[in-house]
Order: sequence, then structure tokens, then C-alpha cells
Amino acid sequence: MERKDFLKGLGLFGLGMAVTPLVVNCSSDDSQQSNVDQTGDCSVSPSETTGPFPTHSPSSLVQTDIRGDRTGILLNIAITLLNANASDAALDGALIDIWHCDKDGNYSEYGGTQMQSVDYTSNHFLRGRQTSNSGGEVYFTSIFPGWYSGRSTHIHVHVYDASGNSLLVTQIAFPEATGSAVELVNASTENGYTKGMNGYTYNAQDNVFSDSYTCEIASVTGDVTNGFTLESTLYVPA
Repeated sequence: MERKDFLKGLGLFGLGMAVTPLVVNCSSDDSQQSNVDQTGDCSVSPSETTGPFPTHSPSSLVQTDIRGDRTGILLNIAITLLNANASDAALDGALIDIWHCDKDGNYSEYGGTQMQSVDYTSNHFLRGRQTSNSGGEVYFTSIFPGWYSGRSTHIHVHVYDASGNSLLVTQIAFPEATGSAVELVNASTENGYTKGMNGYTYNAQDNVFSDSYTCEIASVTGDVTNGFTLESTLYVPA
């Protein structure tokens, strides 16, 4: 799919309305030191923890639409992979896995524990794998993630080469300015986002992003009615 066609399709999806009850949320991710220092050198995207909820079998989840049975505000995701070891040339043929929590802050494939009380161990929503095209691009259709204690809104990413060797584990951060998508979505109770921003952890205080979030912020455009598009460029040491 070409980028222009993907972006054109933003308004073609209906918003999913909330059908699941509010559930107890998972705890914050384990922190891991980033490879980007405080000077803001973004020549290579920061390495981050996979968190406590990585995908068990990503090769079985090759799909563009990762929503599954989850409802929420549409989020179209466009990620471009550039090879940091080859003058930022487009990284063709790389495998990229993404995963994130639902609007209530819960992950599929896990649960029934103190870390996440609701049991989604038999579900695989909001997880997917794609292969980058000749422009280094991959596209996913999802919902706007919610949040949980200790973490700002984020998406997990794992990039592999075509042989399955790990190249980069990172996370994508969201802008948080007044009137940002994060603020608007979390005020959208009619779409099932019931938490608001009370108790939200901002990027600067996030135990994963605090040292490097300026290199991990995506561009997020759109609106609550028609959905949002997230665009992120990752610099991968391939």
C-alpha cells in the first residue's frame, strides 16, 4: 500500500463504540536505559524495553488490521524504517512487530495476575507483523491506545532483519500538548475512553521515555470523529 492511499483511507472507517466494561489495568513496564543520551542525538532510534507483555508468536500474526475485537477511536499507523548504518536509506524487507494496550490499558496474551487482573491470555488483539516495502514503509490499522499507571501512551515496536535477527526494540511516544490527540481521546467517554487525564504519566516522567522521548515522538494528526493517523520514522542499525 502506498502512503497516499493509506492516508486517503483515514476517513473510511467507522468509529468503534465501547462494548467492554472498564477493567483493572496492567502495571507499568520495566525500565531500560536508552541508547540516546540527554543531548538528543537521534541518529539511531532509542532502544527500549519490550515491557512485560511482548507478543508470544509474532510470525502467526501477519496482518495489517490488528484491531481484533477491540473498540475505540480509529488509529492508522504508518512507520518508515531507515537504515542508520547506510546513510538512512530505506530499509526494505525488514520484519516489524507492533503491539499496544487497548483503550482500558490492557494487553492481549496476558492477564489473570497481579500485573494485569483481567485475563486475555487467549486473545491476540492489537498485535501484528508486517514486512517493510521498498520505501521502508509499513502500515497498520488499529485503535488509539489507552494508558495505564506509570506509563504514557505508547506503542511497542520490534524490528528484525529478513532472517529474523533482532535489529531494534523500541517504543513510539505520542505528543501531549494541550489539545493533543492524547488529551482529546481520553476525554472521549462516548467512545469508551473513561479515564480522562487524571493520574496520567506524561512522557517527561515516564520511566521508559524520560531520557529519550524527544527522539521517539510520532506525528499524530486527525480528529476524534474521523480518527487519527500516526506517522513515525525509525532509524534502525541494520
